[in-house]
Amino acid sequence: MTKIFLIDDQPIANFIAKKLLEIEGYSHNVHDFTNPVEAFEIVQQEKEDALIFLDLQMPEMNGWQFLDQMSLKELEHKVIILTSSTSELDLQKARNYPFVVEYVIKPLNKQKFSDLSIHFNLIQE
Repeated sequence: MTKIFLIDDQPIANFIAKKLLEIEGYSHNVHDFTNPVEAFEIVQQEKEDALIFLDLQMPEMNGWQFLDQMSLKELEHKVIILTSSTSELDLQKARNYPFVVEYVIKPLNKQKFSDLSIHFNLIQE
């Protein structure tokens, strides 16, 4: 079963993502973090493939720094960027990371999540 990490400094964003996961029947192995530094410590210890929903704009360590650290540590977890940024530059920058599999603009809703779960086969219990 794939672990899912929700990393966003806004608790409400993690709450919404977690609820959408529950609605789709995926409630096990979901871990949410509002502190990206703490999240990275846990994520880098994960040996099995994981899926990460990652915000870009966060204090202490932003999403780009998180992705750079993943590259340095050669982590290969799949990342879905979940951001409020509609910048084409951010979208292009995200494509430079081979483990970033999707770029989704907030707010995450049932339709967007359903599209992701079908595309990436997230629901595996």
